[in-house]
Amino acid sequence: MAELKTGKKAPNFTLPATGDQDISLKDLKGKNVVIYFYPKDNTPGCTQEGQDFRDLYNKFKRAKTVVLGVSRDSVKVHTNFKAKHEFPFELLSDADETLCKLFDVIKLKKNYGREYMGIERSTFLIDSKGVLREEWRGVKVKGHAEEVLAAAKQYKPE
Repeated sequence: MAELKTGKKAPNFTLPATGDQDISLKDLKGKNVVIYFYPKDNTPGCTQEGQDFRDLYNKFKRAKTVVLGVSRDSVKVHTNFKAKHEFPFELLSDADETLCKLFDVIKLKKNYGREYMGIERSTFLIDSKGVLREEWRGVKVKGHAEEVLAAAKQYKPE
């Protein structure tokens, strides 16, 4: 598998998503795409991160940027999470970790002395031509959506 690098073409993917649809990167050509990976629906940090992207959604739209959230939760769980918090963007289900592995976001995590493999909060910005432009790993939620928006505004879709 080719290593993911900024300045290189992002790999295409297709995943089931909210809204009873499959979403493919190739279908989003002509728009910037923000893909944010988060550990789990309905947890405090993940809820806050989604709300931050939701609150800036119209500004992302004006910057011709699609926002997509990704975790290992099922589409059913995503649908409830999206409705509960009124997220105007789609959430993708990566139950088998295909996209997570492609973007190398599955990491060894520790919680109360217990070690396990989980999603490291990470965000990627892909430009309108499908090229990975920015990546944020080990994200802290506070101020993150604003930082991603500022970066997205630098890449004007043609």
